[in-house]
Amino acid sequence: MTQIIEPAHPPMVEADNLRTEFASAMSAMYKQEVPLYGDLIKIVRDINAATVDPTSDTVALRASAERLTLERHGAIRLGTPYELQTMRRIFRVLGMQPVGYYDLSVAGLPMHATCFRPRTTSSLDRNPFRVFTTLLRPELLASEAAREQAISLLKQREIFTDKLLKLLDVAEAQHHRLTREQAAVFVPEALRSFSWQSVAAATYEQYQVLKHEHPILADIACFQSAHINHLTPRTLDIAEVQATMKAAGMAVKSRIEGPPLRKCPILLRQTSFLALEETVNFKTSSGPGESHWVRGTHKARFGEIEERGAAVTPKGRQLYDRLLEESMAQATGADPEQVDAVMAAVFKQYPDDWTELRQQGLIYCEYRCTGKDGMDALPQDRSSAYSLEQLIGEGRIEASPITYEDFLPFSAAGIFQSNLQSQGPTSNRVLCQEGKSDREGLERALQERPMDVDEWYQRAQTQSLERNGLNFMVRLAYTFKNCKP
Repeated sequence: MTQIIEPAHPPMVEADNLRTEFASAMSAMYKQEVPLYGDLIKIVRDINAATVDPTSDTVALRASAERLTLERHGAIRLGTPYELQTMRRIFRVLGMQPVGYYDLSVAGLPMHATCFRPRTTSSLDRNPFRVFTTLLRPELLASEAAREQAISLLKQREIFTDKLLKLLDVAEAQHHRLTREQAAVFVPEALRSFSWQSVAAATYEQYQVLKHEHPILADIACFQSAHINHLTPRTLDIAEVQATMKAAGMAVKSRIEGPPLRKCPILLRQTSFLALEETVNFKTSSGPGESHWVRGTHKARFGEIEERGAAVTPKGRQLYDRLLEESMAQATGADPEQVDAVMAAVFKQYPDDWTELRQQGLIYCEYRCTGKDGMDALPQDRSSAYSLEQLIGEGRIEASPITYEDFLPFSAAGIFQSNLQSQGPTSNRVLCQEGKSDREGLERALQERPMDVDEWYQRAQTQSLERNGLNFMVRLAYTFKNCKP
């Protein structure tokens, strides 16, 4: 009897590997489009190489040399729910899903956002590529004319190729995976949606209407792609990178966003070189039935750097937000150096010692068994009486701060505002009506609920406790007693 051999299914590319390929291709594209980004990467790599110390706490913050070399985050600005839904499909193939909700209207920008990133610590360690993705909230635009113009332009544009959309259908039929042959087409087709297009989708007159309101509105609605407006490497010493950029003659943001300098870094610090003036070709009407091209310029793309610290609990975030608000109130009208001095003084109220931060329940930690005697040496009938601090004190368990993998809305808005400043008499125009958070609106547009940020860190912390055999009562007591505001 002749044996029938079924043709083997072609192997699928792992999402982590495809994400690395995509992030590397995007970095190469951005380096070609914005050569100054290449200079920034060199500065960051040199400073990281001089800073990495295998015995320091930076190792606990997932700052291995391998991860630092790969680590990037990007940012894009989308205009419609359809664009957001399609980006969600693209990122899903890359092993990236939405985490967190960010309301930028609190900083006067008519947008809200989520972050697409890996959701497992193993995938983050393999490649932590993430994209901060904003969506326009046209209902918050102060100008009705600008709102109608933006909506009209966004309805007409198509930022995804037909080939890409067909590949997404194929991937979803294959459980969000692609073969090697399909992936080789997917990466360049997807990159087109993130690339810079020097020919605008809007006429020069339409662009001027929206720029008159605010350059960020023109950037969202007037172009043929959702161009990456920055790619961000991670550094271990952002102050040194800032000083080196200034020494190299780069136009640098006036101050670093986020928490002040600390011995034990928390959350996220960010800075950038300022957006470049880039040439754009616009159509313009010169009479009935006539049009010609006119050359203009647009500022959109810049080079950002980030320094990541420990993830804070709701209790820690409440303290951070209170001190930030207090700092900003005291620093009203101050110059950048004075703002930094005020923040440093106010934030002395925030503990700056890893043990104290952990014991006060201000940070999330990962727990590991040291191997000293081991957890099995604890009598089973006495194990529930042991506190986590006792186990750490006896050297049975070690605690390491969990890296903050996400973003800060005020910092993101501060970066955006400094890189897209209006000039002249329109600089003080009201772009955004006073709005409020609209998490449900983003979920409807996305057709998915982003994972809650604190839920993710709590899960990572709890899983580390479970891996080390800590019983339910110890875990429950630590989780709910110490971490809530």
